[in-house]
Amino acid sequence: MAQVETDLGTRLDWVAVNHHNTGHQHVHVIVRGVDELGQNLVINGDYLANGIRERASDLATLELGPVTEIEKSRKLSAEIGQDRYTRIDRAMADEAEDRFLDLRHDPADHRREFDRTLRLRRLVKLEKMGLATEHAPGVWELSERMEPALRELGERGDIIRNMHKALMADGLQRDPMTFQIHDAAPEVPITGRVVDKYLTDELGENLTLVLDGIDGRTHHVAGIDAARLEDARIGSVIEIGPADTASRPSDRTIASISEGGVYLPSRHLEQARFEGRVPGGDYEGYVDAHVRRLEALRRAGIVERIDVDQWRIPGDFESRAAAFDASRDRQANIRILSAARLEQQIGADGATWLDRRLVSAERSDLAPSGFGQQVREAMDRRREHHIDRGDAARQPSGGIAYRRNMLAALREREVARVGGELAASKNLPFRPAADGETIAGKFTGTVQLLSGKFALVEQSHEFTMVPWRPVIDRQLGREVSGVVQGGSVSWQLGRQRGLGL
Repeated sequence: MAQVETDLGTRLDWVAVNHHNTGHQHVHVIVRGVDELGQNLVINGDYLANGIRERASDLATLELGPVTEIEKSRKLSAEIGQDRYTRIDRAMADEAEDRFLDLRHDPADHRREFDRTLRLRRLVKLEKMGLATEHAPGVWELSERMEPALRELGERGDIIRNMHKALMADGLQRDPMTFQIHDAAPEVPITGRVVDKYLTDELGENLTLVLDGIDGRTHHVAGIDAARLEDARIGSVIEIGPADTASRPSDRTIASISEGGVYLPSRHLEQARFEGRVPGGDYEGYVDAHVRRLEALRRAGIVERIDVDQWRIPGDFESRAAAFDASRDRQANIRILSAARLEQQIGADGATWLDRRLVSAERSDLAPSGFGQQVREAMDRRREHHIDRGDAARQPSGGIAYRRNMLAALREREVARVGGELAASKNLPFRPAADGETIAGKFTGTVQLLSGKFALVEQSHEFTMVPWRPVIDRQLGREVSGVVQGGSVSWQLGRQRGLGL
C-alpha cells in the first residue's frame, strides 16, 4: 500500500483484513475514496485492473526471490488432477476457437511442448468429468459448462476443507461422507450444535453455519441473516429449518371477511367495531393495515383493486400470499434451543434443552453416532443428576418419574439464583414475577440463562426478570408493562394507546 501511495501521489486512508475462509488465503483492502487534500480519489482503471497486481508481484519477488522454471513447472503439473478451475483451464479457454482446441502438431520449442503435454493430460481429466470431448486425435472440444462446473467444484472443495478445519478445532472427527451442503434453507428442520459460523459475503450481511447434527450428519448452510444467530455461540444447540411459509393473521382475516371473492374495507370496519376486539380502539388504523397489505399483494399481481372500497380476492389467496412472503424472505427459520454447550447443561440448575427432551422422552431422532450419540449420553447423565437432586425417581417398573412441573421449578430456581447475583451488583432488590401478575417498569437489558433469555425490568425500588420476546427489543430504555402468563409475557407497549402485542 505504501507503493500504491507512491504511484498515486497521495497518502491513502485504508484498512485491510486477512481472510482464511477459502482454499486460498487472501487479503481484502478497503480504501477511503478521498485523497490527502480531501478531494475525490481518482484511480486509473488499468491501474486497478493490472497495476496493483503487478506491483504486488514485484514486491513478492523481491521478498521471496524469483520463481524458477522448475517451480513453475511443478505448480502447473500439480493442477492437472485438481477439481477446480485452474490456470491450465483458463489458458485453454483463451486459446480455443468456438470451444475447439487443436493440439495435433508437436511444437519444436521445449517450453511449448511442455505446455501441450499439460493440456493433453488435463483434457483427459476433464473428459472423465464430462467437460471435454476428443473428436479426433488431438482435436478437443471444451464443454460450455467447463468453467462454471469447475468453479462450483472448487467452492465445494473449499467448503469441505473449512468443515474439516472447524471440526478439528473443536476436537471432533466426522466421516466426510456424512457432510451435507445446503444451497438454501433445509427443507426438513435440522437440530445440532454450532461448530462454526463465519461471514458468507464480504459485506458482513450473511453468515455461513456449520452444524454438527443429531442426525449423525455435519451440515453446511450459507446465507443466514446474522441477526438470527446473535445469541448463538460455538457449541450452542439450535434448530434450523425452512423459511416460515405460514399465512399471516391479516391474510386469514381478509379471506374470512371476503364474500364472493370481494373484500370490502367498509364491511371490515363495521365488523371490527361491532366485535370491539381491536387493542386501543383504533379501528380505522386496524383496517388500514389490511388495506396496505393488499396494496403490496396487488403490486405482486395476487389481488386486484376494483375501486377504493372493493378488492378482488382469488380463491387461493392465502396460499399465494404465503408463497409471496416466502419468495421475498428465503432466510432459514432458526430457533436457539440452548445457548449453552451440551456439557454445561448436564449439571445446571435451570430448565435446559436436555430437560425438555427428557420430559418428552423422544430419542428416535438421535443418531447412534456423532452428536446424536453425545446427546444420548448427556441425557443419561442429566437424568442421574435429577435423581440425585430429588427432581426424579426410579419406578419399580424401571421407568423414571419426574417431579410435577419440573421445567417450571427448574426455571424458577435458576431465575432466583441469577436474580440474587444481579441484585448484589445492582444494589437493587430482586423480586420474582408471579404468574398472572402485571409487571411495569423500565426495560434495561437482557440476560441469557440456561432456561432461556430473560428481560430485566427495573423500578425505582426493585427489579424483576421475565421471559424475553423479540418485540420488546425496540423498547430498550423505555417504560414497558405486561402480564406474566404461563412462562411468557403478554406485553402492552405504548401506554398512551394501550396497544397489545
